[in-house]
Amino acid sequence: MVSALSPLAVSLGDPAGIGPEVVAKCWDSRRELGLPAFVAVGDPRSLSAVWDGPVAVVSDPREAAQAFDEGLPLLAVAASSGDLPGQPSMAGAHCSLDALELAVGLARSGSCAAVVTGPVAKHQLYAIGFTHPGQTEFVAERCGVSPSNVAMMLAGPSLRTVPVTTHLPLAAVGETLTSALIEARGRATLRGLQRNFGIAEPRLAVAGLNPHAGEGGALGREELEVIEPAIAALRAEGWIVTGPHPADTMFHGPARARFDAALCMYHDQALIPLKALHFEEGVNLTLGLPIVRTAPDHGTAFDIAGQEKADPRAMAAAIRTAASCARHRAANPCA
Repeated sequence: MVSALSPLAVSLGDPAGIGPEVVAKCWDSRRELGLPAFVAVGDPRSLSAVWDGPVAVVSDPREAAQAFDEGLPLLAVAASSGDLPGQPSMAGAHCSLDALELAVGLARSGSCAAVVTGPVAKHQLYAIGFTHPGQTEFVAERCGVSPSNVAMMLAGPSLRTVPVTTHLPLAAVGETLTSALIEARGRATLRGLQRNFGIAEPRLAVAGLNPHAGEGGALGREELEVIEPAIAALRAEGWIVTGPHPADTMFHGPARARFDAALCMYHDQALIPLKALHFEEGVNLTLGLPIVRTAPDHGTAFDIAGQEKADPRAMAAAIRTAASCARHRAANPCA
């Protein structure tokens, strides 16, 4: 088990995106944002293109804590050519993948307490032969975990949501949902709440798929035939699980107070309430991994890269969340 005092590894993401800028701003405001020591992983030129602050190049992440007050600690991963902000390239895509690989390796080896992944451009990665749907699946594979056994949690100060299905056409959601899949996502969520958030008896609220949770079958039978059996199976294991709930009444304040996470049936059902409440503070947390992995819930934003417009709050929230989860795991390694 890694020490809770180990630095975090933060990959800069695509060097032409806003990742380098928000990571640099996080270091600039590290005290105001309450951030622990971390080491950036990426191309030094991507930082110098958007920031003139001090960089402390290190060769070992253990040097990051000592160097943290002197400059932004950086494990250098150089691209074959430097990118300009807002102008992504194949070289930059290779660099972002190399940085991601190194950052994950540091967390897996215990050299870093967790990994925080900066935003990448998937279309750029696909162009260089990347075969995973996204960084989540890549990290899972590198950790020896099947993607079917991990879950994507979106976390904010007052809400945590987990989508059962993610990047699918809406028309394909109903045919993709199975009781077994809902059970697996629910189990990963409940165990993740225990392990990463220290909640001994987590409460999970499960959303329905159809309007009004199907109205007893009048508006669809998925609740009766697919969702309710999954809920019953989780309850039989001793978990506190409620639902299926109508999604339009699950996310107001009093309703949110009754659960620790909401299990949603599809992408937008989970992300719309999270982003409506916590657009600048949303964190993507991968559940089911042997390491802690978080990411800010935003993309590369090439259109504003290098213009001093990028808001660092989501990256700061991802760093804080990663540190908090690492501390919980260190305090209770058997969870």
